[in-house]
Formats: sequence, C-alpha cells, structure tokens
Amino acid sequence: MRLPRPLDPVELRVMGSLLEKQQTTPEYYPLTLNALVAACNQKSNRDPVMELVPGDVREALERLRAEVLVWPVGGSRVERWEHNADRAWELDAPARAVITELLLRGPQTPGELRGRGERMHTFAGLGEVEEVLRRLASGPEPLVVELPRGAGQKETRWAHLIGDPPALQPVAPAPVVVANGSRELAERVARLEEQIAALNEKLAELLARLGE
Repeated sequence: MRLPRPLDPVELRVMGSLLEKQQTTPEYYPLTLNALVAACNQKSNRDPVMELVPGDVREALERLRAEVLVWPVGGSRVERWEHNADRAWELDAPARAVITELLLRGPQTPGELRGRGERMHTFAGLGEVEEVLRRLASGPEPLVVELPRGAGQKETRWAHLIGDPPALQPVAPAPVVVANGSRELAERVARLEEQIAALNEKLAELLARLGE
C-alpha cells in the first residue's frame, strides 16, 4: 500500500523536509537529526512554521521507519536519515517536486506549484504540472486531490492526501437577492472582488518566483 495510514503533521513535515533537501542540497543528504530539525523549523518555504525539538523529530522518524518510509544510513560517525518516498509513492522527478511543495506549504494552484517547485525541478510549462497532478490523482490510491474552487478564486487548488483529508471550502457563496436599485452596485462590488482575487493570485505567484 502507498498510504498505509494518514501521516500526522510532524511526520508530514519530516517527509517534506527530507524530500526537499534531497533535491535542493544533495551534498548534505541524507540528513543528521540536527540538520533535519533545522530543516523542519525553517521559516522560509514552510506553511505553517513549526518549532519542533529533536525529540519530536526523533519520534516521528521512528514511526515513519515502522512504515518503511524512512531509514537510517550507516557509514559515518553520526546517524543520518533518508526517505523511501520515491519507491513507496512511485515518484519521478516532477512528481517529487510537486509532492514536496504540497507537503511543505499545503494546498496550492498549479501556477504556484510550478513557480515554487522550480528550485527542485525545471518544468517544461504549466501543462507539465497539471499532467503530474492528474497522474498523482489517479489510481486506487491517489496522492493528491483537486479542491473545489472557493469564492473569488479563479483557479482551483490541489492538496495532498498523505495526511488527514484537507478541509474543503464551499464551492460558491449562496446567491444574494438585492433590490433593483442596488443591483448595479452589487455587480460592481462583485467585479471588484474578482479583480482583487486575481491580483492576489498574481502576487502569490510573483512572490513564489522571487523565493519568498
């Protein structure tokens, strides 16, 4: 089974951090316990930011080890850890980058995944990200799911299914009945809200490209 059980938040952060460092700093991978704690507690590229102590990470590693998702690596004076996600979840390079971003930052649009995932894999375009998401969402044990579009959102977001199922937002707000004299104002407000949502989307993608 690819997903024997939902992983808890600390386990998700550990897996995401191991995946990230394997791709962004392979010269330091596998990671020591201290390096993994620092990676889990990073303030950049993390949502939410966590404050884990070595005991938290050590206990998560032992639980993940029991699921054959991580294991320790010998050959040095200090114990190091590596993940087994590539084999367990059948990940290639583009899928690994997408899953890593979803584990570390939560639900995102394909555009956000492309911009933020470029540090780990150079995508040919947005179409490649969308193809990867569809592939990860298929089969008897999907790893990701497309969330219903929320109010004011122009793009749908995707979430991983490796932990507890994501909280779903309402697909659309209930219709509002207005008097004839107020209808024009209501329509103008609705258009402004759509424009603001679109600007927020573009700002998020720009910040992602700048590495914020």
